Amino acid sequence: MATVVAVIGGATCSSREQTLAEEVGALLAEAGATVVCGGLDGVMAAVCRGAHSRGGFTVGILPGNDRDSANEWVSLPIATGVGQARNMAVVRSSQVVIAIGGAYGTLAEMAFALNSGIPVIGIDTWRLSQNGIGPSPVLEVNNAEEAVNMALQLALERSNR
Repeated sequence: MATVVAVIGGATCSSREQTLAEEVGALLAEAGATVVCGGLDGVMAAVCRGAHSRGGFTVGILPGNDRDSANEWVSLPIATGVGQARNMAVVRSSQVVIAIGGAYGTLAEMAFALNSGIPVIGIDTWRLSQNGIGPSPVLEVNNAEEAVNMALQLALERSNR
C-alpha cells in the first residue's frame, strides 16, 4: 500500500509555516508518499506546491461542492459538500498526520486523528495534555526533515501491523 500522509494547518499561515509546509510536501513527494490535505489555501496550498514541485501526488478533500475551489497544486480534488466535517475524512484517509501551525480546525483534526489511533506529528502547532498531566500525545519536532522522517517511519510501522 502506498504511504499516505495528511498535512494539516491553517488556511492562513505565517511565512515560516508556509516554508515548513512546502518543504514537508517536497520531502514527502521525494519519498513517494501521497499527500492528503484540505485542499485550500495557507498550509494546504504550500504543502501541495512543495509536493507538486517534486512530481508528487496530492489529494485535496474540500469542504464545499466545487472542485474548482481547490488550490492549483491539488492533483485530485474531492468535493464533499459537508463543510468542516470533511476534517474527519482528511485524517482518516492517512496513516500519519503532520500538523503545522493552525487554528481550531487544525485542533479538531488533531483530536480526530488521535482518537482514531493515527499518530500526529507537530511543528509549531497546538500543545496538548490531558488535564495538564503527562506527555503530549503529539510528537513534537523542530523541522520538516524530522517530521517527514518520523512520518515515514510511523507509516511503515503501521503498515506492518
